[in-house]
Amino acid sequence: MDVAYLFYKKGTFSLPMSGYDKELFGAISKCPHTRFDSSSHTFYIENTKAGRPDIKKALGKRVHVLVNEATGSASVRNFLSSAQGSYTAKETSPFGGSFPAIPPYEPADAVEHFPPHWMEKLETELRARKYSPNMRSAYANYNKALCRFSSKPPEDITLDDMQRYLAHLERDKELSASSMNLAISSFRFFYGAVMKQTVASEQRRPKQDKKVPIVLSKTEVKNMLDAKTNPKHKMLLMLVYSAGLRVSEAVCLKKEHIDLSRRSIRIVSGKGRKERYTLLSDSVCHLIKDYYASFNIETWIFPGAKKSSHLSVRSAQHICADALHCAGINKGASIHSLRHAFATHLLESGTDIRYIQELLGHSSIRTTERYTHVARRGALRITSPLDSLDEAED
Repeated sequence: MDVAYLFYKKGTFSLPMSGYDKELFGAISKCPHTRFDSSSHTFYIENTKAGRPDIKKALGKRVHVLVNEATGSASVRNFLSSAQGSYTAKETSPFGGSFPAIPPYEPADAVEHFPPHWMEKLETELRARKYSPNMRSAYANYNKALCRFSSKPPEDITLDDMQRYLAHLERDKELSASSMNLAISSFRFFYGAVMKQTVASEQRRPKQDKKVPIVLSKTEVKNMLDAKTNPKHKMLLMLVYSAGLRVSEAVCLKKEHIDLSRRSIRIVSGKGRKERYTLLSDSVCHLIKDYYASFNIETWIFPGAKKSSHLSVRSAQHICADALHCAGINKGASIHSLRHAFATHLLESGTDIRYIQELLGHSSIRTTERYTHVARRGALRITSPLDSLDEAED
């Protein structure tokens, strides 16, 4: 029997028409606020009060799967009312491949194409190799999303499915090359290390975007700090800038990581599980004792809503975004721009680039060298040849 797949995202329903009959095509065409994309053979229907009853009428008693792409949840509609009976694992989806059977007594349960036993095996393999919690979560989410997007279990996923999903990430999600590379890495790990298949090994990686960092001037950093009156928020921004911290490193700081006598900060949750020491500025040193007393700091430097947990990365990003807004800075900066500013300002002041590399925790000097592209040429004593024409000999 035919199963319709209706996807909802940002106020719009999409209905792929591959393999559907003319009756359904004609009925959907009559829905208001509807357009048909012939290249993808997909209808797009705006979610309006007038349009929803027409969609329901067009689908009639047809069994259809409603997928909310924002939450990743899915439900089966009209299952029990269908006169055609239950469909089985042999039933094919509009995208090709098999669709898992759903018992008649579970008509509204979410459709999950990534079974728990594969999730357990993936988790076990990731933990055995000491992958970080964030990486384990990313690998699991990308593999689940691939199966959900393709409406297939992992055993039926093909290279073409991966390519269509990656194209979806680039076109609809507008992911960067680095994020798409992370998705590819998650596929290669699962299908290679866990399933022992080569299906993902042929997928080529996109070239990395070579962008120069967005750097704030010293005046802009000062205006940001002056804009924050909340001592906790101000201390967060000061530490990120003064020590060149990643936001994930800053929110995970504990009181025991701050060494006031040696004027240093021990980073234990760095990228790639690498520990390092970085600077503790004199300005922060003079303020942090009062900060400890004011907020009764015992464990986390920046406790979250519950004292047992630290401030979330998202909250730290919002704090910085608010400071940028209050300071009137509109240049696409983020909290990571403070880390860029730390490196660039050190370079401009004459600090050896290899020392900056150590403070930032970069594995390669090439990563640190990108700050030479944004450092002020006057500070680096670089003169344009145009400015020296008057000194030219005849």
